[in-house]
Amino acid sequence: MVATRTVSLLDPASLTLAEQIAQMLIVRASGHLFDQQIRYPIWEPPASKLQHWVQDLNVGGVILLGGSAAEIALRSQQLQDWATIPLLICADIEEGVGQRFSGATWFPPPLSLAAIDDRTQALKLAQQMGAITAQEALAIGLNWILAPVVDVNNNPDNPVINVRAFGETVDAVSELAIAFLQGMQQHPVLTCAKHFPGHGDTAVDSHLTLPTLPHTIDRLEQIELPPFVAAIRSNVDAVMSAHLQIPAIDPQYPATLSRSILTDLLRRQLGFDGLIVTDALVMGAIANEYGANEVPVLAIEAGADILMMPLDPEGAIQAVCAAVESGRISPERIAESIDRIWQAKQKVCAPQLSDTSPHAWETLPPPPIQLEQLATPDAIATAATILQASQRVHRPDAITPGGRNLIVVDDAIECDFLGSHTPAIALPAQHGYTYQLVDSHTLARPSDDEPPTLLQLFIRGNPFRGSAGLTQTAQSWVEALLAIDRLQALVIYGSPYLLEHLPRLPDRVPYVFTYGQMPQAQAIALEALFEAKNS
Repeated sequence: MVATRTVSLLDPASLTLAEQIAQMLIVRASGHLFDQQIRYPIWEPPASKLQHWVQDLNVGGVILLGGSAAEIALRSQQLQDWATIPLLICADIEEGVGQRFSGATWFPPPLSLAAIDDRTQALKLAQQMGAITAQEALAIGLNWILAPVVDVNNNPDNPVINVRAFGETVDAVSELAIAFLQGMQQHPVLTCAKHFPGHGDTAVDSHLTLPTLPHTIDRLEQIELPPFVAAIRSNVDAVMSAHLQIPAIDPQYPATLSRSILTDLLRRQLGFDGLIVTDALVMGAIANEYGANEVPVLAIEAGADILMMPLDPEGAIQAVCAAVESGRISPERIAESIDRIWQAKQKVCAPQLSDTSPHAWETLPPPPIQLEQLATPDAIATAATILQASQRVHRPDAITPGGRNLIVVDDAIECDFLGSHTPAIALPAQHGYTYQLVDSHTLARPSDDEPPTLLQLFIRGNPFRGSAGLTQTAQSWVEALLAIDRLQALVIYGSPYLLEHLPRLPDRVPYVFTYGQMPQAQAIALEALFEAKNS
């Protein structure tokens, strides 16, 4: 049974300074329930430390990664039970809850919507995708969705935004992202436009190092800023900063730490009065350049309300406390952020509340788990429609099945979307193929005596990958199979830009491109290859 929270501090002004600052922190935790399941111990604390941060320090929220949707439901209730003040519980679920948490609906990435020729259909699907994502998030205890991405991906070599964007033009991004946002707004969740003031035209992964955006202010006002303006006008709850340098606005500090960008531009010029949240402060673009406990101080000075994933939460609280006590940061600056955080929590921690008391939300139990709302037939059908409408198929002739099914991935250990039961392996097996899996760590190399090969490439831009293009392993296999005329067919899962980087394919070689990598995308793509007519 879930216990009702007991809150003795009904007025945020009655919190201690350390407790107020702790409310500005979002800490990362594993979605798995047990310490032995933690995959990233540098970032994800064991249960005892996590409980200490939530229960004793009173951090404001938690960002979750890993685990199944059912585990997240239990984890979110556990976290809320520990908390004195209800938590913001968030996740990067830009492609639906199933992107991060198995069992829920996993949509193809947002760029797939821009590839749908019928714009009316694309907008409708974007709105449905947003609504389903919000519904499933709430069903497992998440109340803050860190989406939509409103960066304009006008640089195909962008390794960190890439297919996460809603398009390559201002109009496409603005229209589709707002439709997605409106879908989410049908449910009581917080939303977040990112990455301000625009991370689309970069070729450096800010998870690894600091990118520079060399554009003029006029260019920023034409390309990067309009989707954020549209999101603000559509009442987005939060805006996330980008870890990138923009010399035209601030030659000294990256956007996350720049008062000129967060306060002068976003808060004052664009009139945004919601939550300003930093991108993860453990990312290399920030962590490699500034001290772990100086970064939180600089971010708050710049205008941030929420510190996402500080490297040392306790040290961050102490450092900001010291900055306030020394006069470097004013108490009023902290109070402004706490007011915004309280307004956000009132919105999502008790949306069904009829009592108008401003603090009644603090004493309610968290909402019940509703796993029956996950992966409903309508949600699965919506994902399938997006996959089919955005898919590219070239099939000049029927395929004579049989041979080798060669699957190339970045890292075989990290492939949660592949297994002997998944369509990429199971469906070709039904047609007489034997499979081989290779990645960048595989010693096997192409030879002059290869069998007829169905080649499946799972490659897309991902954080920490550092590249959006073909790996050397994938490049070698494509070139070798073409050279000896053993490329029977090609399926690409992920990035549409790979088609532009591939060696020119002979017209006789059939191929399918799909934006998705999940089993549903595999099934739809392979069915098109083996059964559908060329379109």
